[in-house]
Amino acid sequence: SCQQAHVSWSVLPGSSHVIMTGNLLIWVLLGVCAVCGVLGEGEDEVNVGVERYKIEGRVVRPDSSLVSPADWFANTKVFTNGGHFGFLREDGSFVINNVPSGSYVVQVMNPTYIYEPLRVDINSKGKIRARAVNHIQPSNVIQMPHPLRMKSVGPYRYFLQREQWRLTDTLMNPMVLMTVLPLALMMILPRLNDPETRKEMEQIQMPKMDTPELSEIMTSFFGGGSTSTQCQGNQPKTRSRPNKRKDKS
Repeated sequence: SCQQAHVSWSVLPGSSHVIMTGNLLIWVLLGVCAVCGVLGEGEDEVNVGVERYKIEGRVVRPDSSLVSPADWFANTKVFTNGGHFGFLREDGSFVINNVPSGSYVVQVMNPTYIYEPLRVDINSKGKIRARAVNHIQPSNVIQMPHPLRMKSVGPYRYFLQREQWRLTDTLMNPMVLMTVLPLALMMILPRLNDPETRKEMEQIQMPKMDTPELSEIMTSFFGGGSTSTQCQGNQPKTRSRPNKRKDKS
């Protein structure tokens, strides 16, 4: 039966092509594995020649923390921007091993408290120098001791405090200022003027006595002239009466 199956497999059309492609894939995979092994050995040889150093320090736990010390140190991690990590011990100390020479930023990651990062410079001779990170004024260098001592700045504020109503907020409202300020100026400015200037302003604001009123102008314009002429015609009659009395006497 095995011979029959072998014969039937070999008789199938395209079976030789399938076998060739399978063998080709196997050879390709073997070549890729060999290349990866050679590259890994080269990296190991390079890393062996590079000197490694360690960064030491201590993270201070805040007294106001409500978490137990064991949980707090378990949830706190120390890492650098180069991908190196350090774990805290019971006393808060940490060690970051296998760090080559260069410049690194050491940060503390904690879910409840903020820690300022520190920059650590390691030269080729293994001398370590630490300083505070200042992005606003890079020229202002503040030296820090090594081993590092990292203190908390304060807790994270995930929620903003709701603002309360204040009287000053109402007074400083733009709409209130637009209505109150003009009224205040109208009340205060006249009192600040000198007496002489105040008299001049009153004289300017007072209406002139010689100017006719608007009602007289309207009556004279709409037929008031006939009545005035009648009054003028009656005046000489009243004046002539005394003259007649004098003649009789």
